[in-house]
Amino acid sequence: MPCTTILVGKKASYDGSTIVARNEDSANGEFNPKRFCVVDPEGRTSYTSKISHLTVPLPAEDGVRYTAVPNADLSQGLWEEAGFSARGVAMSATETLTSNERVLGADPMVVYQPAKGTPGSDDFEPEQPGGIGEEDMVTLVLPYARSARDGVRILGELLERYGTYEMNGIAFSDVNEIWWLETVGGHHWIAKRVPDNCYVTMPNQLGIDSFDLADALGEQIEHMCSPDLAEWMAAHHLDLTLRAEGEDDKVFNPRDAFGSHSDEDHLYNTPRAWSMQRFLNPHAQSWDSPEAPMGPEANDLPWASVPERKVTIEDVKYVLSLHYQGTVYDPYGKFGTEATRGHYRPIGINRNSQLSVLQARPYGPEATRCVQWLAFGSNPFNALLPFYASVSQTPAYLEQTDPKRVSTESFYWANRLIAAMADANYAECVPAIEAYQLDLGSEGQGVLATTDALVAKQGLGAEAAQDLLEEANQHMADYAREKTDELLAKVLYERSMHMANHFARSDA
Repeated sequence: MPCTTILVGKKASYDGSTIVARNEDSANGEFNPKRFCVVDPEGRTSYTSKISHLTVPLPAEDGVRYTAVPNADLSQGLWEEAGFSARGVAMSATETLTSNERVLGADPMVVYQPAKGTPGSDDFEPEQPGGIGEEDMVTLVLPYARSARDGVRILGELLERYGTYEMNGIAFSDVNEIWWLETVGGHHWIAKRVPDNCYVTMPNQLGIDSFDLADALGEQIEHMCSPDLAEWMAAHHLDLTLRAEGEDDKVFNPRDAFGSHSDEDHLYNTPRAWSMQRFLNPHAQSWDSPEAPMGPEANDLPWASVPERKVTIEDVKYVLSLHYQGTVYDPYGKFGTEATRGHYRPIGINRNSQLSVLQARPYGPEATRCVQWLAFGSNPFNALLPFYASVSQTPAYLEQTDPKRVSTESFYWANRLIAAMADANYAECVPAIEAYQLDLGSEGQGVLATTDALVAKQGLGAEAAQDLLEEANQHMADYAREKTDELLAKVLYERSMHMANHFARSDA
């Protein structure tokens, strides 16, 4: 899936939280209705993928409850995407990545092959399952991981054993750290710990730009990888790093070795990283100058950067809604020309399905530490809502999305309707949308503060606090429903006033 990710280390965030956030975007020409739920893996002994027809045995006794944002239509599988486990581990999967011919020739993707010929005949070829992919990863890993690092280990072993049919980036976090894993070819992978004082931007390209093989194959303090990565790279001449005399030959640039720098990247991918870094480090350079060393098509935008100030939840929502505001590339803007406006692929696009911001907070009772912020639909027009993850159920307004029936009873569909109508009259609708976003964000922060304090005052553990957390979640859903209905009415009125067939007697 074409997505956009930002990761924020605990020393770079406003409150010491680790923050993992990703837009899940549907493919061009389709939309994937989403729902928010809690999953209990008890009783599962195996899992079978819809896409790759692969069956994987599951550890029957180790799985714990977790939140997820699966597809409402299960015809293509679960696609659970993002959530927290009851152990406080978060996972976001996946960010689709690009690669190159050298990598894919050295380790081809593991693609499902249907049976051919007639069973029992000489020409019969049995079905060959494919590897694992975005459809499967949260289901196979999140309920079983005991830490962010352990999530990397589990997924790495699955990739080595079964392979994958697509290039992906996957984030794992807990209250202490964030890890980012990138698949490389069909069976290989690398993972790097996000520096605590940095944020990371990922726009559908292989992103890690420096990797220490000695650490990954040794102590694994900041790096992890496939056990045979060094031998495989050497056999296929994949390391493209130029080194001066005496430089460490174990440190290389994975983006050069495993990634791509195509013309399509320069229109579709790199401008998104540029726009996020432009917002979070506004004084790093003259971002809009033609002479700027790093422009929207630069190949060397850093994977990790230290922000100019601490990053908030509101900042994360803003950058994952960006459509190049204030530049000649903004499709809703007045700068530039028709040729420049819409030239680059926005982050906030019509095909945003859901945004999950996974915040692991280091303070307060353990029961309240994990918060999954959620938005559905096109991000420039929606709002981000907080939900406690240590619960056994989620509000119906977010869970009961009918994939075939458009209804304002669903938070997903209500947001889709608002965006589709507001887009045509953006300037007229944006004041109401911004007021809606501020209102829901403020209510959300207030609900968290009040509930945090109540749980702490009563000294409640995870199980004892569950009712209070579910009440807070339900309040947030009820408040969002009321305000979303109000916004829908305003946007509908504004759009109706601009219909092509409008006419008043005073016009005659």
